[in-house]
Amino acid sequence: MKLLFDQNLSPRLPRLLSNLYPGSVHIRTIGLRDASDAEIWNHAKENGFVIVSKDSDFQQQSLLLGQPPKFIWLRVGNCPARIIEELLRKHVAVILSFDQSTEECHLMLP
Repeated sequence: MKLLFDQNLSPRLPRLLSNLYPGSVHIRTIGLRDASDAEIWNHAKENGFVIVSKDSDFQQQSLLLGQPPKFIWLRVGNCPARIIEELLRKHVAVILSFDQSTEECHLMLP
């Protein structure tokens, strides 16, 4: 399972979580730093990524367009990368189950 981390998250997360989510990237490292949500959505869809963001816009897109790609909405305020890392580690079983689901298009994590 590959995660695509949005601009509002630390670019260190793919490296910090590489043992759980190999192949994950941050949009900065693939030239999408200033991309629109639609461009990020299309890149994720075409390349097999699950989008991870604090931005609710992707949740709306997932409801309108369905999957792929899937979307993980992190419902947290401004916090250090280590808090996001801990959250994604703590919920790894839920996230992997979500990825395998053919019905769910988005997942909200507190």
